[in-house]
Amino acid sequence: MPAPAIADTTCQKYEEVLAAALTAAPVLAAMPLTERAGLLRAIAGALRAQADSLVPLADADSSLGVPRLTGEVERTAGQLEMFADAVEEGSWLEAIIDRAGAGPDLRRMLIPLGPVAVFGASNFPFAFGLAGGDTASALAAGCPVIAKAHPAQPRLSGAYARVVIDALRAAGAPEGTFAVVHGMETGRKLVTDARITAVAFTGSTAGGRALADLAAARPSPIPFYGELGSLNPVFVTREAARARGTEIVDGFLRSMSLGGGQFCTKPGVLFVPAEYGLEDLIAAGAATAPMRLLHEDIGAAFRAEAARLAAHPAVRPLSVPEQDAADESVVRSVLISTTAAEFARCSKQLLVECFGPFALVVIYADDAELAAAADLMEGNLTATVHGERSGDAVAPALLHALTRTAGRVIWNGWPTGVTVGWAQHHGGPYPATTSVHTSVGATAMRRFLRPVAYQSVPDALLPPPLRDANELHIPRRVDGALTAAPLTASR
Repeated sequence: MPAPAIADTTCQKYEEVLAAALTAAPVLAAMPLTERAGLLRAIAGALRAQADSLVPLADADSSLGVPRLTGEVERTAGQLEMFADAVEEGSWLEAIIDRAGAGPDLRRMLIPLGPVAVFGASNFPFAFGLAGGDTASALAAGCPVIAKAHPAQPRLSGAYARVVIDALRAAGAPEGTFAVVHGMETGRKLVTDARITAVAFTGSTAGGRALADLAAARPSPIPFYGELGSLNPVFVTREAARARGTEIVDGFLRSMSLGGGQFCTKPGVLFVPAEYGLEDLIAAGAATAPMRLLHEDIGAAFRAEAARLAAHPAVRPLSVPEQDAADESVVRSVLISTTAAEFARCSKQLLVECFGPFALVVIYADDAELAAAADLMEGNLTATVHGERSGDAVAPALLHALTRTAGRVIWNGWPTGVTVGWAQHHGGPYPATTSVHTSVGATAMRRFLRPVAYQSVPDALLPPPLRDANELHIPRRVDGALTAAPLTASR
């Protein structure tokens, strides 16, 4: 059944949404931390309660399957609850008090930016969708959110939005804390609207760069936090290939094709030594079963890009099956290979993200070629090294080199699957992202905060996190030392 058409947000409705968000911003910013945390927990509870009605809608939009989407709802709810815990813990405020020395009393903390625009992704309808990590971290920071619905989610968007809005209203959030708008032009309008203070985006490099340029060209430029594209290279040392080559190949093929290769952390480039026959193992083990991608447009784009890369004169096919003609959203894995020498010559043409079950295998002859290949990498969300703990002279240098171009460096594992936690970093140098910040994990809140220092302000007039009594019981740095204790009045 064709997806229902959703009309673009009208100018009148747009103005109502933006005005409400602007009014809600100071109220949400001033809300006690325990109450703000309660808003996030309320959304989490509502998503779990409505999962049985939301998941079928998401599946109809995405073909991702009920089991995968059910797990994604739980991940999204857990993420919201993690941010609730982080809000109450308070270290994210970075409260700093300097009373020592000859200078004035200075007290510094982070405060919310204001209304934030969020552009969600289609490959994770819940976890990176309307109430995904960007929305959760912005609300946790105290910022109202206007989410731009993804056009590939016409069935889910309305129901998902209602669950979030109803949960926030029931929990006592100010009206305007969260809203959803529709339409491509509406999205561009959001980025240039003077009431929007930051933008978070997950999507294509081309689309994200266009919006980032709009944000930078405003009379008052704003931060644009875009997660754009990543090849997530995997480097296999000769020692690792000798010790466990078959295991590595099996893990690579599973990770590369997981979810139809539609993870932003899919390993898209694999470097293996010429010896030990790993290239042949990859060709023999490549998946031949058809996979359904999110929708026909993505399937068509995959087919075109995979065919273009497979036709490059510097590569040879490892697994390039005929694609079915009946349904463009149904595709088969495509794997190609090249030598490290050809890769060095043609890296600009070959280092191209192909969204779907596609990967390039690069065969290197010696350790010098492997090191040179690592130096050719541009910014990535992840980079992986498969090496041996001892007796592997190449692995330490590889790990060091890859920290220059990747946001997460993985040892003997696979990049697919992004754990939500305090230490997670889901970002990387451009073109992986447009900033240095993460979009997953507790520190994602930092994107929507700015520092303010208060000089010689009387205690009663300070915001609660900076008052002597520390009634919030948060960790603070006082005269250079970390403490959660109240202060003896100094003024």
